Amino acid sequence: MSYTSTRPPDDRPRVDPQERRFRAQFATLLLALLMLVSSLVMMPAPAAQAATLGVGYGNEQLWLGSFSSHGRQAYCMDIDALPPYGNTEHPELKTTLDNLSEGQLAQLNYVMATWGESSDPAITAAVQLFVWDVADHDTYAARGGEAHFIERVPAGARSTVLGNLAVMRQAAAENAVAKPSASMSIEMSDQYQGRLTISTTPGSLTGAVTLTNATFANGATTATLGAGTHAITGTPAEGAPEYRVSASFSSQAAGLGAGVDMFYTPGEQRILAAASFEPVKAAAQSPVIALDFQPELTTQVASKFVQAGDQFVDGVNVTVTKHSWIRINGSPIPVEAVGTLYGPFDAQPAEANAPPSGAPVAGTEKLTLTGPGNYTSPGTITAPESGFYTWVWSIDKDPQGDNAKYLTDSFTDRFGLVPETSVVPFQPEAVSRADQRLVNPGDTVTDTITVSSSNGVWLKHNGEHIPVIFEGTAYQVPRTLPPVQAGQVPADARAIETVTITATGPGAYTSPEIVLPNAGFVTWVWEMKRADQPEWVRPYLAADWADDYGINIETHSVRWPIKIVSEVKEFNVHLKGGRAFDRIEMSGFPENHGEFEGDGYWGADHDEVVHTVYGPFKTEDELTDDLDLEDAPVLTSITTPARNGSYHLGYTDEDAIKPVKPGYYVIVSHFAGDDRAQPHTTSPGDIRERFFAPDDRQPVSVITQATPEARVGEPFEDLALVQGTDIPEGAYLVFRAHGPVDPEAEPQCEAPFYTSEQIPVTQAGVYRSGTTSVDQPGHVYWVETLYDKDGEVIAEGRCGAPGETTVVTGQPEEVTVVTNAVPEVLLGDPAHDVATVTGKVPEGSTLKFEAYRQDGSEALCTADELVFTSETIEVDGPGDYRSNDVEFDRVGTYYWVETLYGPDGDVLHRGQCGAPNETTKVVTELTAPPELAVTDSDNGGMWALGIGAGVAILAAAGVMLFGRRLAQQREREAAAEDPTGTDGKENELDELMN
Repeated sequence: MSYTSTRPPDDRPRVDPQERRFRAQFATLLLALLMLVSSLVMMPAPAAQAATLGVGYGNEQLWLGSFSSHGRQAYCMDIDALPPYGNTEHPELKTTLDNLSEGQLAQLNYVMATWGESSDPAITAAVQLFVWDVADHDTYAARGGEAHFIERVPAGARSTVLGNLAVMRQAAAENAVAKPSASMSIEMSDQYQGRLTISTTPGSLTGAVTLTNATFANGATTATLGAGTHAITGTPAEGAPEYRVSASFSSQAAGLGAGVDMFYTPGEQRILAAASFEPVKAAAQSPVIALDFQPELTTQVASKFVQAGDQFVDGVNVTVTKHSWIRINGSPIPVEAVGTLYGPFDAQPAEANAPPSGAPVAGTEKLTLTGPGNYTSPGTITAPESGFYTWVWSIDKDPQGDNAKYLTDSFTDRFGLVPETSVVPFQPEAVSRADQRLVNPGDTVTDTITVSSSNGVWLKHNGEHIPVIFEGTAYQVPRTLPPVQAGQVPADARAIETVTITATGPGAYTSPEIVLPNAGFVTWVWEMKRADQPEWVRPYLAADWADDYGINIETHSVRWPIKIVSEVKEFNVHLKGGRAFDRIEMSGFPENHGEFEGDGYWGADHDEVVHTVYGPFKTEDELTDDLDLEDAPVLTSITTPARNGSYHLGYTDEDAIKPVKPGYYVIVSHFAGDDRAQPHTTSPGDIRERFFAPDDRQPVSVITQATPEARVGEPFEDLALVQGTDIPEGAYLVFRAHGPVDPEAEPQCEAPFYTSEQIPVTQAGVYRSGTTSVDQPGHVYWVETLYDKDGEVIAEGRCGAPGETTVVTGQPEEVTVVTNAVPEVLLGDPAHDVATVTGKVPEGSTLKFEAYRQDGSEALCTADELVFTSETIEVDGPGDYRSNDVEFDRVGTYYWVETLYGPDGDVLHRGQCGAPNETTKVVTELTAPPELAVTDSDNGGMWALGIGAGVAILAAAGVMLFGRRLAQQREREAAAEDPTGTDGKENELDELMN
């Protein structure tokens, strides 16, 4: 690019180029010297510097492009002025320049700002052409415009330069703006969401936007934005009760606006650059936005299980779901929350938005909240009873007073949330009642318990009542009296059996059956132990429970089985002056029977046994087990105490038994029974209790009765009642036992396995065969034969006759021991005990007997009372085992206790202290008169005869003759009615073995 004077080009003087170069260099040197001197002798002045060639085509003489000055690229304004090689001053913003319009200034500013700093000469050359065309248009046009100046561009770049020029002209026309501007507005749709609207001139203007108390959608507070609407979110300060959202806009707006920066060089070319306008700015602010916040609550009970009487405590967690907790004057506003505890319910209530109508309320509590965090309820509500209790917490906006405006809304927790529910465990208990009040040994019994929860509802799980296991133990009460109610089971109470009941809710349940083997009182004790329950059940139960020992309605009386064995001493009694005598042996009563007066629940002892003499009967056949005693004739009745011992009837005038008419008589003993002892009536068919008042002589007859039942290995025998007055001298009995035979087979009596000794028969009476036993079960058939002295048969039984069969059964698996001690002895006489062992006894078992002296009314069998220990007796199977004899040195009462040991020394059985039949009384004088002997296989069978024996024998002969005829007639009738001989009962001797 060249610079010349303002004269027309044709008039310009020709200057040698070398000279021009020299002038320029000289001027430059001179200027440098002047500046150096100035810097030495003068104060610093505003910096001025010569412009240098920038980016373009050509050289100092002929240049097309930019100059560089003060760090910027600038462009010549005056085509004909000298180049700005002098001191170019700092640029100065010009919004008016010569006669250029705002539009022209705006176009100059736009093009120089957009392309003026380019490093591409094809661009800067086009900028220079554009500046000349606008700022010095007339001169530019006079020189020929771009067609003239383009020649300074190398040929290969000219089209590029011209193309750039065309683009600049079009862009300037479209985009140049004389007065750029921006405005903003903020509109909030709610407390937090809003819109920022920006308007700009031109529409393409963008700038840096900064938000205060708000963010853009991406979370930023700043963004470069242009015209348009932009979503914003308010971000008030923590705890602020109100706030404003504000926004600022700042844009450098490069190239926009009517103005340029002019670089002035005195006397030389003016050069131009893009205007250095201040940024375009805008601001906006929202109105004051009042704020509120929304606190919410979640809770977790401090303990899922709360015992009745303890406090319910809930842990409350407070959060804010909108804004933050508002603070006034630096302090958080207080908010009151109310917790309502609903319950009790029998199961976990279903979750719902609100409690069901009529839901019970256990209480309410209040909490003052001052911010988010964890709180604990005051714990003023005490658990009243079992059940599920669930909290519902709420914040009601209206009662908050002046602070209500800061709350967005009220809040209510959901009902029935599991974490907000506590459980008060229930206390299962039971009331028991023995289903059978009075029972006998060997009976099965049950107990019924009515279960409920004593502290409220019985809880449910998954819709079903929680199952609870109750354990009941039946205890044998020590000694013979009813138990005394107590909180603890006595140490000497013996557990018989323990059963369980699983209660699946309140109601009545019956226990499994148990067997009560021994006489006495048996009482139930029920308990519920948490440790015995399934693990998941235990937390729902409040505590262990047990009822008292000895509650009367929970007690059975296993009544003592009474045994009355009797035998008349005269089987034939004269009508004139004759008397019958009877000896009654009573056992089985409790030792203190007759002393118990009752306790309001258990009745007093019935201390009376009535012995009634029935008769006369015409024939012996009438005296059967099922004889109707209501209509039977009565001779007399005698009463004795209902106590163990021997009683002799007929020995005094008051109880004389004197028949007045001929015929058969029988003595029947009757005990009505009471709450401790079973009722008992002896059989009118018992031949031992018969006597006969004859009016003629009686033929010889034999009536027999074998032991009806026995077990393998146990002894059994046959008895024969010989009657009649004509028993020949030298007569004797022989008993034969046959079998055992299959019960389904016909009776067989060919080869006896047992034959008794010859038993002398001298007079009417009962004769025993002696005992035998067998080692296998079956039917044993007895046949008795009465011979005269020459061996001729006087009377003989029939194989399989009624009453002559012993049924032998196998031994039970369980070992049992029944004992029978000598009831009474004189001081200095020997006493002993006998134990009958049944069951499968282990090989190597042993037995011992002990005797204990009693000094008081309470049965005691401790080491202090022990006075005798027997020898060890080997037990080789079922059977009777007798202790060795002992002579007690003092009168009094002695209790026997037997102990059966297994082969390893373990106790298989131990008797009960004071048990029936286990008492021996040592006295100085026997209470009974001398008794007549009963014959057996060990002696000649003679009864001792007192005064008048001869008369008795004569009378007996007549009776026996009559009896024999009756027996023969009965056998003929029985054979006709029952050829098999299985139905007749006339030969049965009830309890003859005893």
